Amino acid sequence: MSIKSIKKGAILIAKPALTNDIFQRSVILITEHLESGSIGFILNRSSHLPISIFVSEMEAGSIVFEGGPVDKENIYYIHKRPDLIRNSEWIADDIYWSGVYEDVREAINQDLIKEDEIKFFIGYCGWSPKQIVNELDDNSWEITDLDFDLFENWNSDLWKKLMKELGGENLIWLNTPADPSMN
Repeated sequence: MSIKSIKKGAILIAKPALTNDIFQRSVILITEHLESGSIGFILNRSSHLPISIFVSEMEAGSIVFEGGPVDKENIYYIHKRPDLIRNSEWIADDIYWSGVYEDVREAINQDLIKEDEIKFFIGYCGWSPKQIVNELDDNSWEITDLDFDLFENWNSDLWKKLMKELGGENLIWLNTPADPSMN
């Protein structure tokens, strides 16, 4: 299941040693990986708030996820509908991110995009050049390929599911509380 190098479309799984609040037990989709840096979105941190709270002109109940600590003033999205959203950027398989906002708003309001075809995020994760490589060398992350439906409403279940699939030494962490001092 593990892969050896970071790439666009890869999944980062936080190792248990990573205790930074925002990244603890997080699962991140890498949407861009260049020499100038990397961008990704946390897939398993729900804000529990619908998109209509953040963007009043969208009439939808899609839940917004906390994409990361960078640029929390903006909404981002990944989706499966480049046919409806112009200038979408391919990530992997049939997954895209970004695109013309007006196309998203119109498709949402006309009920052309279903909740299982788009996922909204407030903020994103960003890494400067070589930062993500250093974090991998420090054993902060496990890298794997995308082999699950990222449009499901994942929370902590996703981290546990992926740790179980990784197996080995990762299995010990499945039933450990996020804060081991609470054990």
